[in-house]
Amino acid sequence: MYSLIIDSATKVLYIALVCDNKIIKEVYMKGEHDHAKNIVYLVDEALKTAKIEVDQLSKIVVGIGPGSYTGVRMGVTVSKMMASFKNVPLYKISTLKLIASGNKGIVLSMVDARHNQSFAAIIDTNKDKYVLDEGMYDNNTLLESNYEFVSNESEFIVDPFYVISNSELVSNPDLLVPNYLRDTEAERNLK
Repeated sequence: MYSLIIDSATKVLYIALVCDNKIIKEVYMKGEHDHAKNIVYLVDEALKTAKIEVDQLSKIVVGIGPGSYTGVRMGVTVSKMMASFKNVPLYKISTLKLIASGNKGIVLSMVDARHNQSFAAIIDTNKDKYVLDEGMYDNNTLLESNYEFVSNESEFIVDPFYVISNSELVSNPDLLVPNYLRDTEAERNLK
């Protein structure tokens, strides 16, 4: 059974193709606001490596944010389209859980939200349980918290098997909405 994982919410575009207990292809591509030009190409390369088509996937797992507003939308949109058009089950996972997954223990997972703030959570990855719920927090407060590891948007390792087993089925892919955790800067300026 093939599972495809996509997350584009951070500075690192993450794509993985897994078959049962084996990683077929895994890509971490650092970028600056340029995931759009690489996401479809990397998904295609992963499928070609396994010599399969999209409709042969058992599931697609997408990181739904929080993170870069445009980045989150890219990964979610590509995943929704593949799931809808090829009738593949779509699953979602928090980007904060995804970037924390490579550490086993209490993980402070952070994505820069600017102005000395981060979208963050503290996650016990051994129990798949939040110690500190997802939210936008002051960086100084976060760094004074109790945790064993830090995963941030630029430096993280993903455990794709954790991601697959802790993702949640999306009953209607067309209704999946990214998790932004705050309004965009343009929306805030209108208020």
